[in-house]
Amino acid sequence: MAYVDGFVIAVPTANKSSYLKIAEEMAVIFKDHGALSVVENWGDDVPDGETTSFPMAVKCQADETVVFSWITWPNRAARDSGMENVMTDPRIDWDTLTMPFDGKRMILGGFETILSK
Repeated sequence: MAYVDGFVIAVPTANKSSYLKIAEEMAVIFKDHGALSVVENWGDDVPDGETTSFPMAVKCQADETVVFSWITWPNRAARDSGMENVMTDPRIDWDTLTMPFDGKRMILGGFETILSK
């Protein structure tokens, strides 16, 4: 079954267009290295929680929006190889790339799909 990399981040709301620009560029690179799909979701109805929530998890500030994203891969081996290739892709200059969000507050993980209908 498919393998999914999931991400939750807080992006300054004013940076939406710059975030989308980088996301579009990165989606091409991920797909060139084997990703089946790249999905970016801009928070629209993301409530604060009392015990836990997306906003709490990423320490979302009043001027930020929660973004929920995922990349689907055919399997874990394709993801491992694809991610390794993405990290060394010459189209990405990691030394000068400025991310429009605080990466220290990103939540990420890889997930084995166990049900897909």
